[in-house]
Amino acid sequence: MASPDVTTQLAQLEASSNPPQRSEGYSQMLDNILSTFTSNDLSANLTAYVQSILSDSIGVIHSRPLLSSFVEKYKSISDNEVKIEAGTEIVQLLAPKIVSYEQQDTDLKFVLADAHEAEEDFTNSAKTLQTIVLDSSQGRAVTDDEKAAIWMRICRCYLEEDDPTNALSYLNKIKNVIFSVTDQAVRLQFQLSQARINDSQRNFLDASTSYLILSNEPAIDEEERLRALSAAITTAVLAPAGPTRARQLGKLYKDERAAETPEHGILEKIFLDRLLSPSEVAAFASGLADHQLAKTSDGSTVLDKAVLEHNLVAASRLYQNIPLESLGALLGVPADRAEAYAAAMIESNRLSGSIDQISELVHFFPTPAGQDPNSANAVDLTTRDLRTWDANITHLSEEVEKVSTMLQREEPRFYESVMAS
Repeated sequence: MASPDVTTQLAQLEASSNPPQRSEGYSQMLDNILSTFTSNDLSANLTAYVQSILSDSIGVIHSRPLLSSFVEKYKSISDNEVKIEAGTEIVQLLAPKIVSYEQQDTDLKFVLADAHEAEEDFTNSAKTLQTIVLDSSQGRAVTDDEKAAIWMRICRCYLEEDDPTNALSYLNKIKNVIFSVTDQAVRLQFQLSQARINDSQRNFLDASTSYLILSNEPAIDEEERLRALSAAITTAVLAPAGPTRARQLGKLYKDERAAETPEHGILEKIFLDRLLSPSEVAAFASGLADHQLAKTSDGSTVLDKAVLEHNLVAASRLYQNIPLESLGALLGVPADRAEAYAAAMIESNRLSGSIDQISELVHFFPTPAGQDPNSANAVDLTTRDLRTWDANITHLSEEVEKVSTMLQREEPRFYESVMAS
């Protein structure tokens, strides 16, 4: 509750008929309140002060500069609890009159949102920013840059609270104006938030693409770019196995900076279709976020599924066929689960092969790197073997031709004598 002395002085100021003296009196009154009262009483007295300057007896013309001056001094308050308590009450006082005080209301809410964030209350910060008027009816121009900056801040607040659903709704608002936004910082934050939302919703390939774009932004510090590249590798590893993921892994593996990241070892093994050991997977898992280790419907984690699918692809490079029991042992899962994963990958065209359930065998069909397995599904096993044989013969012939050309260039006399004989 406000101090009786403050209430009395405010009433006297409201009754004053001399606007200049009244404005000077309010200014001195605010300074006295800020210097006299402690945290326990300060909030109530500040609220009473604003209630007084908003009274009908003062008038909007004189109230606006007084409220603007109050907001400037309100910013300087060091106690965030006072800012939050007083700011919340004052925002409610302004709500019925917001049309007359749009700019002051906006400035106040920015300070209040800062106080919430300083206390790590990102949800209330976002809710405060959401109430800022962006479509002014009083001629206050709000540019696309300003709108995007506010929506971006709300989006980031929700991301800090692990609320990707609300974050996405504000990211979608930014998408409508992003092409006219000139603020480079907002554009970069937009890309980062897009990557984080895709990551949190397990759209790992989309997240990897966004992180990779960020890692090549010259406006970002080298350390941050390398961190974005690490995130791009991590999310690519977690993505479902298949040609699209293979192409993304290829881009990352060919990036010269990839060798500087902690994830380079697992990236190399996955790109080269080598089997991953449990120790390598455990080391990689230790650096993952909670949502990246969440359980799926079958009780496994996203990483477990990604590794199992990768090892299936790696096994297809080593074997033409393998018993289901042996495949399960290789993958570290029961035979029926190995069969289920193999069947799902074959059905979705992410693995080229067939399953003989009578013989309990999985047959793998060789597919050139980067080629969609679906393009080869209509070809039978005999034709595939012949194509592989033809490719090997072609490769051998090319190597013999290279050796012959080198001999002709380096040892022309020997070459001529051999050819003559």
